[in-house]
Amino acid sequence: MSFFRTLSVRAKEDELMDDFSMGGEELSEALKHLRRLNKIFAAPAPTRAGVEKLWKAIGRPTKLTLLDVGAGSGDVNQKLLRWADQKGVKLEITLVDLTEEACEEARNLFRNEPRIKVRRADVRELPDASADIVTGSQFVHHFEGKQLVEMVSHMLRASKYGVVINDIHRHPISYAAVWVTTRIISRNRYIRHDGPLSVAKGFTGRDWRELKQQLNHDTLTYEWKPLFRYSVVIPHHGTLS
Repeated sequence: MSFFRTLSVRAKEDELMDDFSMGGEELSEALKHLRRLNKIFAAPAPTRAGVEKLWKAIGRPTKLTLLDVGAGSGDVNQKLLRWADQKGVKLEITLVDLTEEACEEARNLFRNEPRIKVRRADVRELPDASADIVTGSQFVHHFEGKQLVEMVSHMLRASKYGVVINDIHRHPISYAAVWVTTRIISRNRYIRHDGPLSVAKGFTGRDWRELKQQLNHDTLTYEWKPLFRYSVVIPHHGTLS
């Protein structure tokens, strides 16, 4: 992955993690290294902010179910569990991913956490209203065009109250930072290739406005969060007061 590339439009190349014929120990190692990247770049915060915003909109319930799609090892949810403890919310989270490697990493990470369940599944096949809120962290940038709209629509369908998306701001500073950091912390080719490419496949405010129009969901809001991320909240119509 070149250090120099144009970021004026979203990249269309597939990430190595999009090839489900690959995997094994190399992918499992990449998921571990990805957790380090998430800590460095404060990845969990936009998800927590979005969930809290939607939780307030639905009346601050004391019980809440979440479904995290494309969850990987699900590490961003550790911050949500602490948030639930602080707010007195009985929170249950189901982590969903297509790969067995991700599910196994998630099971290991949360082996002593009864509030977390792990399920290997495709969001497109989940029943309607599977959880109160459906989240996706660094998930939707894997899709573009009609496929992106379709995937977010399935997330909305699987939720009772709405969707929270946490994804990357496509920007030269974030691209350079991730390119350098991945080469410092890892020799894993998934991390070195997919890390910078994820930024190049990320979003700007214009992209979110276009998605809002394509979804025909005027409830969609987005906020920029450190470090170069967006917290996107899409409540179902009628959820907001």
